[in-house]
Amino acid sequence: MSTGAELLVDCRNATGESPVWHVAAQALYWVDIPARQLCRWQAATGQVTTWLAPEMLACIASCGPAAHWVAGLETGVFELRLHEDGRLEAKRLAEVHHEQDGMRFNDGRCDRQGRFVAGTMVRDMSLGARTGCVYSYENESGLKERLSGLITPNGLAFSPDGRTMYLSDSHPSVQMIWAFDYDTATGTPSRRRPFVDMNPLPGRPDGAAVDEDGCYWICGNDAGLVHRFTPEGKLDRSLAVPVRKPAMCAFGGAGLDTLFVTSIRPHGVDLSDQPLAGGLFALRPGARGLAEPLFSPVPLRHS
Repeated sequence: MSTGAELLVDCRNATGESPVWHVAAQALYWVDIPARQLCRWQAATGQVTTWLAPEMLACIASCGPAAHWVAGLETGVFELRLHEDGRLEAKRLAEVHHEQDGMRFNDGRCDRQGRFVAGTMVRDMSLGARTGCVYSYENESGLKERLSGLITPNGLAFSPDGRTMYLSDSHPSVQMIWAFDYDTATGTPSRRRPFVDMNPLPGRPDGAAVDEDGCYWICGNDAGLVHRFTPEGKLDRSLAVPVRKPAMCAFGGAGLDTLFVTSIRPHGVDLSDQPLAGGLFALRPGARGLAEPLFSPVPLRHS
């Protein structure tokens, strides 16, 4: 295990999630879910900008221009327009019909073909409610339910060729990562199978990223680690961050060889041993990532 995490922003996010490196802007975007904030860190200047969303937003994907995003919020998938004066315009593209009250979107991203894929969860994890689903959004026809029966869907990622989908359930009673065959033509996952059982390993499986070699990096929440697994599911290495709850990682930087890590700042607990909790960190993992796919709507088919 190695360390060397660099603190980029002492942002003290309550729940920092969904880091996305925007190649053209050379900037990292991410969210703080309960604060309803979308954040940007500019590599050239270190300047941080934040925008306030109308609901808790959990996951984002770029539509191309740095000011244009698609996002999973509480009530559905939204189009976001960011303005440099701090205004955020939000337009709901598709409403989600949750199985019970108190739910929101959680982890999500685009697949390699540009569909927006994201999971939902009950905000109160102590309930252990298996009402979480994974949906995809590809055009104005609405959301398509792909998976159900999850508690806290997380760790969504795709292999470099897009034919394997990874998904975790980070609830303490589950702590599993699965692999699926993924039909790139239809966006349908199938043949679910165990990839990694995280129960005997340090940390719960949270947000993830895939590198150019097809290895799967996932944050070990509660353990202060980011783990790398080979495509065969073998633990290859673990990198340390100076906080207990790393939440999600993403490759970025000019060479896509920096691993950015968001984190969680727990409320109402002693943080004297982790004063940087909720910060944004950078690691040099010795691997390169892939540019994050842009959201690309699929044209509607008319009979």
